[in-house]
Amino acid sequence: MAVVAMFLFIAVFTFGQDYFGWTDPRGYVQLSLVSCFVFGIICGIRVKS
Repeated sequence: MAVVAMFLFIAVFTFGQDYFGWTDPRGYVQLSLVSCFVFGIICGIRVKS
């Protein structure tokens, strides 16, 4: 499941602007994607331990 999540993150991060058509001149959407991915990793680690 982690591999699928990582693949989807990379795909949306790389091709999301073209696929969804958002305009992101300052990079806020990509910043929010990265922060959600990192927080998801942190929460997953905390739940496991």
